[in-house]
Amino acid sequence: MRIILSLRKHCYVARVSILLIAVALIGGMVSCAQTTRSYYTLTIASTAGGLVTTPGGGNFTYSNGTVVHLVATPDNGYLFASWTGDAGTIANVNAATTTITMGHNYSVTANFVKQYGLAAGEKHTVGLKSDGTVVAMGSNYYHQLDVSGWAHIVQVAAGRYHTVGLKSDVTVVAVGLNWDGQCNVSDWTDIIQVAAGGSDTVGLKPDGTVVAVGLNDSGQCDVGNWTRIVQAAAGGGHTVGLKLDDTVVAVGNDTYGQCDVGNWTNIIQVAAGGGHTVGLKLDGTVVAVGDNTSGQCDVGNWTSIVQVAAGGLYTVGLCANGTVVAVGSNAFGQYDVGNWTDIVQVATGVFHTVGLKSNGAVVAVGWNSNGQCNVGGWDLN
Repeated sequence: MRIILSLRKHCYVARVSILLIAVALIGGMVSCAQTTRSYYTLTIASTAGGLVTTPGGGNFTYSNGTVVHLVATPDNGYLFASWTGDAGTIANVNAATTTITMGHNYSVTANFVKQYGLAAGEKHTVGLKSDGTVVAMGSNYYHQLDVSGWAHIVQVAAGRYHTVGLKSDVTVVAVGLNWDGQCNVSDWTDIIQVAAGGSDTVGLKPDGTVVAVGLNDSGQCDVGNWTRIVQAAAGGGHTVGLKLDDTVVAVGNDTYGQCDVGNWTNIIQVAAGGGHTVGLKLDGTVVAVGDNTSGQCDVGNWTSIVQVAAGGLYTVGLCANGTVVAVGSNAFGQYDVGNWTDIVQVATGVFHTVGLKSNGAVVAVGWNSNGQCNVGGWDLN
């Protein structure tokens, strides 16, 4: 009898142990299920002036790790500015076409601003007004100022002696010196961004490919094999492309190492100067390579930068608080910008710097041989 009772006791203990182990396993499974989610919600909104056309506005559910393509499309008279909100995993917060990788519930907003902008060449300055018309000041020796008839323009660029305009119908116009064919853009279609170098013009297409015309003596127009580009910049003899994955490519004159950008990462904007290249990083710091004979690449201590521009022998940075910093050659006072405030965009020519204020007014410093800095009366609103 005692043996039977003992066996029953041991069986009871064993059953309880098995039950406790099962409960522990189930509890662990429940805990894992609670801590590792399979799906997350992406909430997308936009400010006035545009819409998120891919995937749209509202709430969307995606599995963990999904790479979601985002496309923000501005209305006429507006430009895309940036993505804000839970933007930590957005590939490029300053690009209208980019991606976000799902790992949590995220809420992001596409921000749009009124359309206006600046560009600067060697001896001329160009301003884009919010109504899509264009003004220009400075030398008109090669007819680079003949923009009074332009309309429906959404972006402007200025080369050494030519001016380029991107139209709302994604075609391109250009005026000025055309000795190397840098103004032969009348057949371009489906362009979303333009850049102008010394004697060349570059166009970015929505599929991330790039086209270029003009002087190609250093291979600066050899961009036909580029893909997944989100921004292009053109310098004195080289062209730079920012890729969707925040890396950078460059072709053209590399005499000073200005194309040595293959190891750059986390870049959200690029600029190309006479012989140097500048990159703005996601954390607001700046990197630069190339000609540094005037200290134009000495940007290692810059922080809180939101835009960079590269001139002939100098570099300019726009700070998040609306002030401006600059390094490099100051032979013509081109970086006497220490007292500028409330600036929302900067542009650099060869020897002069232009700044756009939040109220649409424009300021300029530097070489004024042809009145290229006489922009004090401009109102781009």
